[in-house]
Amino acid sequence: MKLLRKLLFPFSLIYWVITAVRNKFYDFGWLKSKAYDFPVICVGNLSTGGTGKSPMIEFLISRLKCEWRLAVLSRGYKRETKGFKMVEVDSTVLETGDEPLQFKRKFPKITVAVCEDRQEGVEILRKNSDLILLDDAFQHRKVRASYYILLTSYGNLFVDDFILPVGNLREPKSGADRADVLVVTKCPGKLEPSEMERIRKKLRLQTHQEVYFTKIGYAREITDGVNTKSLEYLNKIKFTLVTGIANPKPLVEFLKNKGLEFYHKSYGDHHNFTIGEITDLERERIILTTEKDFMRLQPVIKNAELYYLPITTEFLGNTSEEFLKRIFSNL
Repeated sequence: MKLLRKLLFPFSLIYWVITAVRNKFYDFGWLKSKAYDFPVICVGNLSTGGTGKSPMIEFLISRLKCEWRLAVLSRGYKRETKGFKMVEVDSTVLETGDEPLQFKRKFPKITVAVCEDRQEGVEILRKNSDLILLDDAFQHRKVRASYYILLTSYGNLFVDDFILPVGNLREPKSGADRADVLVVTKCPGKLEPSEMERIRKKLRLQTHQEVYFTKIGYAREITDGVNTKSLEYLNKIKFTLVTGIANPKPLVEFLKNKGLEFYHKSYGDHHNFTIGEITDLERERIILTTEKDFMRLQPVIKNAELYYLPITTEFLGNTSEEFLKRIFSNL
């Protein structure tokens, strides 16, 4: 691994220069960003994935949907369509991508759309929305959001990472300075104040920034999208866990701590399952997966029992109201 990192280092240096120069062009106004006269909130990260963007978007939706005409705009990663597209409850993953479809099915009354050109997407959505959430758009600087929420995982803080391809960072660490607030996600259930302070110092916050800490909240029930069963249903049953996410480790550890027996089939993030893989999965009796993967598997798994375990974002120290107040006092 050390040899590989050394071999890749020149490529990381080139990538660092390209992204750093691009950011400076935007900072100096040589490349133009467009700002808007209504709230646009961006949720993103510096790494390639696995920081909990989807649960954070869903947390914001759940708290804002009753007070605002809310729209969510995503790129629609790995979809087979192009351009702007509204996401409907009966859309398919191939049309919209898994996460936007997940948002729409969980919150059918809000507007969800996909567009690789975020500026074009915002222009279309602004006609019928008074607040837009940008999903995974921290590096898309053609749009200047009103507020930037930067996520970083407790187990892999961006300050400990390195830029692609040696590490997982999509831009230099200095990009974090653009954030208005940082959220350390996937924390242990209990985090001592001394540990929080250690992380605060490590992140080297700017004077305008604050940091919050969250953990993953797992549901007590599994669901097939229509019916629910207690998680205890899986006791004494050896099932198959299927994950196509960047970091399945927290889920695996949660299930093991529950004393459950399972075989884990792990795939890459946003994995498109092949016919052969679907055929193999159809031989399983019970499959448990993530909500994101359920969007891909539910239309094609017919014989096996297929469930997912819902998750939520939970703020440590009951700081969720403070977090929301901080956002809206700055819009």
